Amino acid sequence: MNIVVCVKYVPDATADRRFEADNTVDRVDVDGLLSELDEYAVEQALQIKEKRADEEIKVIALTVGPEKAADAVRKALQMGADEAVHVSDEAIAGSDAIATSLVLAEAVKKANGGSVPELVVCGLASTDAGMSVVPAMLAERLGLPQVTQASVVETQGDQVRIKRDGDTATEVIGGTMPLVLSVTDQSGEARYPSFKGIMAAKKKPLETWSLADLGVDAGQIGLSASWSQVQETAARPPRTAGEIVKDEDGSGATALADFLASKKFI
Repeated sequence: MNIVVCVKYVPDATADRRFEADNTVDRVDVDGLLSELDEYAVEQALQIKEKRADEEIKVIALTVGPEKAADAVRKALQMGADEAVHVSDEAIAGSDAIATSLVLAEAVKKANGGSVPELVVCGLASTDAGMSVVPAMLAERLGLPQVTQASVVETQGDQVRIKRDGDTATEVIGGTMPLVLSVTDQSGEARYPSFKGIMAAKKKPLETWSLADLGVDAGQIGLSASWSQVQETAARPPRTAGEIVKDEDGSGATALADFLASKKFI
């Protein structure tokens, strides 16, 4: 049984993030890391493997992105994944979710020897775009059912059951593998790579594939082929000094209420 975990290399939220001239996110000249929400996907894949220790299960981490994106799957290997795949091709730059799901779908199949794996695991959303649509698109391209936004994951045989927390209720959803699963940050704390895991990761296989390796036409992906594009970006204006109200005559509460009302907070 193979479990393919799709992870993303994203700009560090604490770093100075920038846009390119074509209004795409600069993913080359900024500090990046494995998306925090995808760490939970890796964790759930590893937990499934550990709970089914009597079976031969391989966890394969997969990412799509520039050269530095390999750091994302290296982190997954350090956490305990068995193998990693990095799809890197200049033609991919600027791809939207639809184009990205095409590349991922072909890479998922290739990672599993040309067929769909028993289980594909994704995070809830990427921390840079936050669209949360790739798991569904990936399921459609692979022809698989999907059980998404799981806060609890249970498996038995080829059955997968999840709990999905909503605003007013919790749903229990089941599916039969093969399927696509996405998990939230409530599914379980992601483990930290141990020193042993970091050293072991250096000996684990990490393959790099191009679009040609996947048989994907470059005309189908990239900025020009994307269905959605950012037309304009602008830097956030610098923070201005706040307004100080001195409550010397007991009017401070009224001034605060007037301020909140002017901003439509109340």
